[in-house]
Amino acid sequence: MPVLLDETGGLELRTPQEVLRVEPWGPHAVRVRSAVTAIGSGLPGALASTPPPSPGVEQTVLDDGSARLVNDRLTVELASTGTLRFVHTATGRELLAEKRPHLGHSGPRIFTPRGDGGYHVQQHFAAYEDERIFGLGQNPNGRFDQKGVVVDLVQANVVAAIPFLHSSRGYGLLWHNPALGRVELGADATRWVAESTGQIDYWITAGDTPAEIMASYADATGHPPLLPEWASGFWQSKLRYRDQEELLAVAREYARRDLPLSVIVCDFFHWPHMGDWRFEPTEWPDPAAMVKELSELGVKLAVSVWPTVEPGSDNHEALRTNGLLVRDIHGGLLTSHWPSREPGPAYQPMAWYDATHPEARKLLWQQLSEHYHANGITLFWLDACEPDVSPHLAARAVYAAGPGAQVANLYPLLHAQGVADGLRSTGEDRPLSLIRSAWAGSQRHGAALWSGDIPTTFESLTTQLRAGLNVALSGIPWWNTDIGGFHGGDPDDPAYREVLVRWFQYGTFSPIMRLHGDRAPNQAFSTSMSGGPNEVWSYGDEAYEILAAHLRLRERLRPYLAELSEAAHRTGAPPMRPLFFDFPGDGHAWTVDDEFLLGPDVLVAPVTEAGRRARPVYLPAGTRWQDTAIGTVHDGGTTVDAAAPLDHIPVFVREGAAVGAAFGL
Repeated sequence: MPVLLDETGGLELRTPQEVLRVEPWGPHAVRVRSAVTAIGSGLPGALASTPPPSPGVEQTVLDDGSARLVNDRLTVELASTGTLRFVHTATGRELLAEKRPHLGHSGPRIFTPRGDGGYHVQQHFAAYEDERIFGLGQNPNGRFDQKGVVVDLVQANVVAAIPFLHSSRGYGLLWHNPALGRVELGADATRWVAESTGQIDYWITAGDTPAEIMASYADATGHPPLLPEWASGFWQSKLRYRDQEELLAVAREYARRDLPLSVIVCDFFHWPHMGDWRFEPTEWPDPAAMVKELSELGVKLAVSVWPTVEPGSDNHEALRTNGLLVRDIHGGLLTSHWPSREPGPAYQPMAWYDATHPEARKLLWQQLSEHYHANGITLFWLDACEPDVSPHLAARAVYAAGPGAQVANLYPLLHAQGVADGLRSTGEDRPLSLIRSAWAGSQRHGAALWSGDIPTTFESLTTQLRAGLNVALSGIPWWNTDIGGFHGGDPDDPAYREVLVRWFQYGTFSPIMRLHGDRAPNQAFSTSMSGGPNEVWSYGDEAYEILAAHLRLRERLRPYLAELSEAAHRTGAPPMRPLFFDFPGDGHAWTVDDEFLLGPDVLVAPVTEAGRRARPVYLPAGTRWQDTAIGTVHDGGTTVDAAAPLDHIPVFVREGAAVGAAFGL
């Protein structure tokens, strides 16, 4: 028989097989935890240790051994068998139900002992034929709707494993478990799997609109800080500026050409050794003077920070002797080979600082503060923060928070937290870090996620468009790609120039606009490498005129982006979002995966095919839309054939929206 939990307003059911607890966790939401013996407080994670207030919760235990918990829009029905069903309170419509996998199992939750104190865990839910599933972080599978897909919950370059899904049935579900695993979104069932863990932990909310779901998720996992004003401008980067004079020359050239520039990036290997977290003095002799000159040009400097630590670095011994490096389950430190400046072999075995250890995070920030922040640098590029280890090494890692199989997905969250905490301690109330991976809750630490080292093709651009929309529905508002892709691209090749132009046009309307890549002629991976030119004037006269015009358009859009930053901070609404976010009643809007909205008023239709000079654009029903190129107004609920000459992509604004002024309307 379930018992009422007076202290939380929840329910608890104890059987010989498990302890099950269901608690209100913010308005319209509950948290579900299950364990074989006792429910623990859990690891550091996305949810706060105490829930947001849930006024108006009602619980009832019935004579048949079942129970019911009502929390505003969400009603939970607990059967006497321990199976849960989640229902929309006002209509009684089933949102989601747990499902017993087959007759051989007594319930929807399966705990299989591993012999090491942990369990291999499965959580089963029903599947619905009409359901569309979005979110789940950043995955390069090329799909927007993730229904029918197996999504690995493992961090990697180009993958950000954020285990929050957004359902067309009107619920959002967070698998609150940082273990390595997967979610299988099958036609007959949905199954969440953790390879090794101590308990099941998930959070679910109900919303009548996607905006309500995202607002509940932000309340439970943290609201993003306001975007710093400078961050909405253009970011210039390449692999890599090798010294101080080369970087400054690029910033000076932007100023000479009167081109807008907000950020320039100092990439990796600007340090003596991996893990020094400081400038190499012969190449970067006066960081303070460099930052001062950039500031006078209105430009912020971003510096690359890697979590990799080589034995000859300044901090290796302090980290090693204090237990602040990631260990190997087979003994010693977990290591992988990376390029080194040390004499001898070009590649040396290197360890990783343990971001799950508070003291390791403090030591990292102390180094960043002394060598970067003291020189006026407040923007850090947290590269390779998965951390960048092969799958077999990820399973062997041992962190302060626990075995890698149980906690590995926490790493990017806690890494970003350490830097954000450090920035906040200096009075920075809008911390922002460019990161390559994220977990649930990363948004509260000012995470600006980018999509990693991606190909330089139209096919890759198509994949990024869909991946970015899923990131938006995973709670991360500030997302971007390497404009033009990362791996290659010849600035002198006319075919690639078209890719770059179309990508740049897409990037103009991305939450963060950043040009980056390892352009031809490419060099071998080493501490002295540098890619080819990657500035807006690197792609010929025709491309330059188009790119320069889009830089100026981005500047005109920045007041609108500031409004979107306010909305993201207050409500969790992502600046870049799918059409159905603002038009949930338009059934066709749920099927569109090659357009997006920038805020409520700007609709963008990227061009992702070579030689394409027109494309169909669906305009959501419920308002009228104005073509920013020619001023024509169209009714919503229609598809128009929009011109897409090389100098622009189709963009529409809501009729009468103030942002139309940015386009001269």
